[in-house]
Amino acid sequence: MDFTECYEDTVSSVAAAARVGCRRRLRRLIREGRSVDCPDNRGWTALHEAAASGSVGCLKEILSAASVNGGSSWDVRSFVNSATHEGESACHLAARCGCLPAVRILVRAGADVNQCTNDLSCPLYAGKTAGCVFVAWAHRRCRPAAVSGDHKDVVQLLLAKGAEVNGTHTASCWTCLHQAVYQGHTAVVRILARVADLEARDDNRVTPLFLAAQYGRRECLKVLVDAGADVNAQAADLATPLLLASQEGHTACVDVLLGHGADPNMACSQEWPQLPIHAATQFGHRGILRRLIPLTERACDRGEGMVSPLYLAAEGDQEESARLLLSEGFSPDGQDCTRLLGFRSPLHAALQSDALVPPTKVTTVLLEAGARLSEDEWGHVLRPSNMPLLEAVLFLRPIPPPWQPSDDAAGARRQGHMALRRQELGDMLAVALRHIQDARYWLPRLLKAGLEPASLLQPCMLENAASDVVNYLLHFANWSTLSTSLKVILCGRRAEETWRPDPLFDSTPSLAHLCRLRVRLLMGPHLVTGTDRIRQLPVPPRLHRFLRFRDIPEPSVQADV
Repeated sequence: MDFTECYEDTVSSVAAAARVGCRRRLRRLIREGRSVDCPDNRGWTALHEAAASGSVGCLKEILSAASVNGGSSWDVRSFVNSATHEGESACHLAARCGCLPAVRILVRAGADVNQCTNDLSCPLYAGKTAGCVFVAWAHRRCRPAAVSGDHKDVVQLLLAKGAEVNGTHTASCWTCLHQAVYQGHTAVVRILARVADLEARDDNRVTPLFLAAQYGRRECLKVLVDAGADVNAQAADLATPLLLASQEGHTACVDVLLGHGADPNMACSQEWPQLPIHAATQFGHRGILRRLIPLTERACDRGEGMVSPLYLAAEGDQEESARLLLSEGFSPDGQDCTRLLGFRSPLHAALQSDALVPPTKVTTVLLEAGARLSEDEWGHVLRPSNMPLLEAVLFLRPIPPPWQPSDDAAGARRQGHMALRRQELGDMLAVALRHIQDARYWLPRLLKAGLEPASLLQPCMLENAASDVVNYLLHFANWSTLSTSLKVILCGRRAEETWRPDPLFDSTPSLAHLCRLRVRLLMGPHLVTGTDRIRQLPVPPRLHRFLRFRDIPEPSVQADV
């Protein structure tokens, strides 16, 4: 409920004078016999108004009048500690606006420095929260001199008068030190750190040091660690101050924590062994990442039961983080995290991103670094909806020429990119042949990228592919040299009218077709279909399109509709 507006029909004339700090009018009204304890619709009396506005003169007049009346039936102490409907005492209001003289007067008059409001705040808690919304409200009602930054003088006075420094305030169990750190009031933190419990925990087992790390309060953080706060404390979810500072990108706080012994290899999650390096990677804080890489044990890169930071780069599509990790020797393949994260590799995680077409930046980085494409990845790449992704993958990881050795092709490069390994090529073919129904989408792209047609001229392909897909594949081969078993399959399909062959297939391939197959073999499919090298051949320009197999119509995707 908003009580910032005062209603003239309910507030007493004495309280109205106290609110504006008019001591002369207040004194006159008291002499006329007006009451100083008449509450308004918020439960505020003239004493609350004077305390909230920091009007020391009015406060003295009201307390003087109360003292005079107290000679018979007036309980001055009860009056001083009377609370508004929100549970706020005059001392609380004076501390909140930072008026040291007002607080001193009220304490001398018997104010309870530990009296709490309905929301569990107390004068000390209010006295150091000068950065909150209450201050903006107080500025409209107080003289400017009444509000002074973080009110360290008020804090010192209340502590000297026995204020409870380690009590919990708010439902989250914050102490005064928690709130002072959150507000960034370094001077108050310095005072409280000498007397307060540095390891006080809220309902999430968060200490004040966590708040300093999370919100980038470097000076507060330094005060706390210098006072002996535990830099390796863990919250209920096992997070550490270093993890939070790394996550939020507070480089200065990370430096302070590392300089005071914070452990970058402490697991910070109950779900999987998350480290600060993971947080810095996921949110792209490269400066922090550079600090953490040499301090983090490399077991996180490939160790069993661990998680490579590259998984987090993939999740957040943090290209520069991924490049930095790879340049420092982190494996592009990481370790299998199917059990922990549901992904076999960082590339697998990157390919599952929502932004698949075009591929994410991290996908590109990982492919350039030679990340392995297993059947899981190919199953995703060869989907009909992901053909732009397939084209990007084949550009970044070209199909190796037929004469390349059959062992690992990690060192083979084309156009500056690492060629596919033989195992990767085999996995791609295995997935493709399991999804022959989608061949009209992936077949033209694979053949134009340099895949040898012979690798697809298999019984399962010729038995199950659509008629126009079979025709397209045969146009890239010498159909007269097919094995007997394959010819039997084609004859059977023709008889069943499930395959309508191109009339060319009933005749011997032309010399022109055989020549372009030979050119493709000698130059390599990638030079024929993927570059302009054909234009350098000493043949008439009209043959360029023919030599690049551009005269062959691709299977129509409309056939699936």
